[in-house]
Amino acid sequence: MSERQGSGAMSGNSKPAGQDDSKKDAPEEDFADIDMKAPETEKAAVAIQSQFRKFQSKKKQEVKS
Repeated sequence: MSERQGSGAMSGNSKPAGQDDSKKDAPEEDFADIDMKAPETEKAAVAIQSQFRKFQSKKKQEVKS
């Protein structure tokens, strides 16, 4: 059984053995006070997405070089 402990990366499982998924099922309460329909929130989301896309394209260009 100890032979399989190191095979987490091979199977796509990146968490250490013995760690549970209890946090996955918990509701996200951190965003309860944010109005997702507010214009400021939408502007912020667009700005974040734009910066992320720039980062991804820059990262992709570095890999090709």
